Amino acid sequence: MEINPVLAANIVASVQLALAEDIGSGDITALLIPADKQSSATIITREDAVVCGIPWVNEVFHQLDPSLKLNWAVSDGDSISADQTLCTLQGNARALLTGERAALNFLQTLSGTATTSRHYARLMATVNGNSQTIRILDTRKTLPGLRLAQKYAVKVGGCDNHRIGLYDAFLIKENHIAACGGIAKAVAQARIIAPQKPVEVEVENLDEYQQALSAGADRIMLDNFSHKDIQQARQISLAQERNTAVELEVSGNIAADNIKQYQGLDIDFVSTGALTKHCQAVDYSMRIQ
Repeated sequence: MEINPVLAANIVASVQLALAEDIGSGDITALLIPADKQSSATIITREDAVVCGIPWVNEVFHQLDPSLKLNWAVSDGDSISADQTLCTLQGNARALLTGERAALNFLQTLSGTATTSRHYARLMATVNGNSQTIRILDTRKTLPGLRLAQKYAVKVGGCDNHRIGLYDAFLIKENHIAACGGIAKAVAQARIIAPQKPVEVEVENLDEYQQALSAGADRIMLDNFSHKDIQQARQISLAQERNTAVELEVSGNIAADNIKQYQGLDIDFVSTGALTKHCQAVDYSMRIQ
């Protein structure tokens, strides 16, 4: 996947922070190694996974010693098998050892996110042999400081991103509605504050759905709706010519063991925090030769 300028700057900053918290006043254990000693190393995986995080690993070693050479045998998004060698590294032994943990921390976390996302994408890939058009979205339930990194990993795994943060789209929820005095007032105010931003409203029943529809929301999130109510919601929107294009998103306690129940429904999105918060880090190892 392409690394855009915003993400590229974020990678640099994230790596700087990771190295600062790990190295502190200096890597005293690395001082056991002669300063000019050269070594080689390999990064291997101990389990099957989807690899993700290569740009972060490259940046870790670049910041420590730009002369280090990394030769990757895989790319982000590739499926990998246990005991496979992913990368060979050559250069200053101290730099290799100092960067090992920070590099693997990024790689294991982002690969875990991509692997989980790939699993969800495959679960929803087909319906009766036909391609599925429902897109699986992540949420803002990401590790602090790794928002853009995990959002990148979700897309590497084959799912899609919801809004990035609180700034790029409105998501009007129960507390916002209560504080504003109703769905209509909240949507109207959103149009005044940032008319170019998409407006989504989370609803918990068909009455609230009707209100959001009448208010002109761009997307409506159906929170814990039954299949019957989801189908009825779509029929309501189709019956109102003004709102035929409203997007429907289903959310609420969605996991790998129940996401398939939404296959074939007339909805646009399924969102789940599981892509970023229920993922398990992949077991990687770096071996110095």
